[in-house]
Amino acid sequence: MAVVDRRSALAGLAAIGATGCGPAQEVEDKTLGERMPTPYPLAFDLSALEAGNGGRLGFVAKDTGSTRTLGWRHDERFVYCSTFKMFLAAAILEKSLSGGSPMDKPLPVTQADMINHAPVTGPAVGGTLTIEQLCQATVEVSDNPAANILLRELGGLGEMRDFYRSMGDQLTRVDRFEPEMNRLDGDKDTTVPLRIVENLQSMFIHPLPRLTDEPRRKLLGWMFDSPTGMDRIKAGVPAGWRVAHKTGTGGYGPTNDIGILYPPSGDPVIVAAYYHATPETTDARNAAVIAEATRLALAELGRA
Repeated sequence: MAVVDRRSALAGLAAIGATGCGPAQEVEDKTLGERMPTPYPLAFDLSALEAGNGGRLGFVAKDTGSTRTLGWRHDERFVYCSTFKMFLAAAILEKSLSGGSPMDKPLPVTQADMINHAPVTGPAVGGTLTIEQLCQATVEVSDNPAANILLRELGGLGEMRDFYRSMGDQLTRVDRFEPEMNRLDGDKDTTVPLRIVENLQSMFIHPLPRLTDEPRRKLLGWMFDSPTGMDRIKAGVPAGWRVAHKTGTGGYGPTNDIGILYPPSGDPVIVAAYYHATPETTDARNAAVIAEATRLALAELGRA
């Protein structure tokens, strides 16, 4: 028999009671001491998946048609790693439309910018890349120097934090630049899976997408085209589905993937998967955990 803790039981009751309600409101989560969106997810037991692989998995899947939402460790904190880069690009696109720098503005790329994983910015050292090229690089191939350059162009960590807050997200922490943000240090640079799902819905889907047509199309295009994480969420969807996503990975276990799953017909499903695996496991095994959680969730939602 699955064991459901007090928070999960309350979460399931809240989700059942909220079926058919309008846009999510917020209630106080006594455990976090912060604000969480409602309806809460139905309890979705992934304890066997954790037991068989080790580590801690935070997972939420939301059917945007029925609004049925499944969650396991949905209100626990996880270091988000590079999944934030999708939100960074969204903030840049939005600011560009509201009087910020145009997307074709060239920005210098210097040797001082160089840190690990620079597949696009590395060859550009000594030259320039446009803001749009940097956004594409940070979303599609998770280029780390591109993210830092864009954070500075946005106005710093405070501006990134304000972007989350403007969506009603009081939970996501913004504390450090790359690569320091990937290192565990209390709650620094962490988020909770349920909040990320609500952010994705706000930005792309319901009730009126925050991003207007052109920036939404552009950002989703980069997310669809990303070659990273083929063995994570993408490996857990049925044939014919398309996945717009952003991965995040830490070298000591964190393996994440967030995205919007589009079936051949019908409403999309939003997924946020944050898996803090043990350092001893392999990348392939960590990715397989996310793929299996996705498969199980889609089956439970009747979308497999």
